[in-house]
Amino acid sequence: MTYQGLAVLAVVPARGGSKSIPRKNLRVVHGNSLIGHAASICRQLDWIDVAVISTDDEEIAEEAARHGLEKPFLRPPELADDTALSIDAWRHALLTSEDHYNQQFDLTVLLEPTSPLRVPEDVERAVAEIASGKFQAAATVSKTSPSYTPHKTLVQSNHGRLKFYLEDGGQYSIRQRIPDYYHRNGICYALRREALLDPDNRYIVDYDCCAVVIDRPLVNIDEPFDLELAEWLMARETRKGSFE
Repeated sequence: MTYQGLAVLAVVPARGGSKSIPRKNLRVVHGNSLIGHAASICRQLDWIDVAVISTDDEEIAEEAARHGLEKPFLRPPELADDTALSIDAWRHALLTSEDHYNQQFDLTVLLEPTSPLRVPEDVERAVAEIASGKFQAAATVSKTSPSYTPHKTLVQSNHGRLKFYLEDGGQYSIRQRIPDYYHRNGICYALRREALLDPDNRYIVDYDCCAVVIDRPLVNIDEPFDLELAEWLMARETRKGSFE
């Protein structure tokens, strides 16, 4: 396998604790669990050398294994609470996998189960940017609607009075004047090994990171309604032939 001679580790992060949607990563959308959808992408990308689940939960680990992901370890509790950084759990997954498989990986991708509308091409685009040698990292993003940009965002004072989040927000009443903004969509993060292991690297997008823009409707599941929206979108994409 390998991608242009680069050994690739795929990591699917899925901790057991979820407050907004209990057992979120095990929820079923469009006939498959969120874990299952992420695992399906890994199976379709034959250049992924190893695909592992990073979880602190035995039930999630078993669900991942049922869909073909490896489960060589359980994530330590200190990397699975609400204060833990994703990059620390990712770093742990890389080093533990290298020790387990006695193999060093050149780059690694992080595929969050809560973004089930990914397709293989999304991941390949991110990895291709790193393989080109131009960047150390890549992250998929979506363009933010002008209505939700900082220039349109309002905040409420302690007395209930509204004001613009940005002092000059009122100057951007015409949407065409608002700069382009982007937000992370969770479809794919990709990093070279040395970038992930850099102790100064705390946030992926701060490290020589390329934007891989995805221009289609997506959903990152965080609230119960997001499950319904994902179901509808995946059904629509299936009718169009984008999903199996």
